[in-house]
Amino acid sequence: MASNLARLARRPVATTLLLLRGCKHVRQFSHHILPGSTECLRPTRKVIDFLPRTSPYQVWSRSFASDGGNRVEAVVPFMGESITDGTLATFLKKPGDRVAVDEPIAQIETDKVTIDVVSPEAGVIEKLTAKEGDTVTPGTKIAVISPSETHVSPSEEKAEKAAPPPPPPPPAEKEKVGQKADKVEPPKTEKPKAVSPPPPKVSPSEPQLPPKERERRVPMPRLRKRVATRLKDSQNTFAMLTTFNEVNMTNLMKLRSDYKDEFLKKHGVKLGLMSGFIKAAVSALQNQPVINAVIDGDDIIYRDYIDISIAVGTSKGLVVPVLRNVDAMNFADIEKTINTLAKKANEGTISIDEMAGGTFTISNGGVYGSLLSTPIINPPQSAILGMHSIVPRPMVVDSSIVSRPMMYVALTYDHRLIDGREAVFFLRRIKDVVEDPRRLLLDL
Repeated sequence: MASNLARLARRPVATTLLLLRGCKHVRQFSHHILPGSTECLRPTRKVIDFLPRTSPYQVWSRSFASDGGNRVEAVVPFMGESITDGTLATFLKKPGDRVAVDEPIAQIETDKVTIDVVSPEAGVIEKLTAKEGDTVTPGTKIAVISPSETHVSPSEEKAEKAAPPPPPPPPAEKEKVGQKADKVEPPKTEKPKAVSPPPPKVSPSEPQLPPKERERRVPMPRLRKRVATRLKDSQNTFAMLTTFNEVNMTNLMKLRSDYKDEFLKKHGVKLGLMSGFIKAAVSALQNQPVINAVIDGDDIIYRDYIDISIAVGTSKGLVVPVLRNVDAMNFADIEKTINTLAKKANEGTISIDEMAGGTFTISNGGVYGSLLSTPIINPPQSAILGMHSIVPRPMVVDSSIVSRPMMYVALTYDHRLIDGREAVFFLRRIKDVVEDPRRLLLDL
């Protein structure tokens, strides 16, 4: 190594600069290379050869160079501190497609979020080095990209390979070849097909299962696996109990109807019912702080902040984005944040940080038509509020039976920490605030 460096130092400056092509800044060379002496985006092999294989110095670049230095490799990015691997869900590009810088090439599905693998440089995808369904880790190479314009696309390669077939052999030769083939190996078409056994007879009382030909087996998505594990862990850990109440939605719906146009004009977002329930939940959590607490070993952790998780059902599974410091938000802030997080959840672009750290969860099964349910606690929280569909029901008002839009609400809580008294008072506060939103204005 010392002799190589000495020879490099004696070379003319022009030759030294040629050997160091690809470097942004070149400092004066001595008889040895100091760390930081060059800043290379894509070092060539001639420069790298001067460093021994066991050298403590690492040459970093944005992408990995291959033979010749004119190809780059797209790799799986860092996916989060708590995520070690993921499943290569789908390729968004195929060999021969052109890609721009930072354009998504593939999607990695983890147990929490879906992550895009982007192209480090503009060019043409030369080949894919991984397959859909593979388990990948950060740094795994999934595609080779050629920045060169001379790259031949697979369609052109297929056209070159599609040469005209050779002329058929003469009949005599064809007959000889056929005879020879018959002697060596019998034709596959003559093999008898395996006859499938008849289905077993079942008694008339036994339910008839569909035949296996109509079944299909697909791998469970990682997000669904994670949800299943967490829900089962919740059942195994918490002493869950659910209490119910019903809420008259007349006043909140009238408030929304009266001010929805002005609200939209001023804030640029529609006024929904969820913001009313979130403000009611904040008031209830402030009145019953134990529901915002959590058990940690032999201790109870009380939180002086309120971060509410909103359960959102997507095509890939259930996610729970978090609204931070909701106690400091107004109706407009809540509606804007909900819309932003819900859009990200449905598009699969929501980050891990946006789903971590909630202290209480609200699940609105009413948007799907659910009349009544018992929601499961989202660990490590201690309670969850379930909203349901609004249904006109006969109610007694001033000794008269009238129709009112009613909603059942359910609170599932950890009975190890929360007693029935606190749970009932919590739901009662939700009911009072939703049925008369003026209480929020007067702090009553």
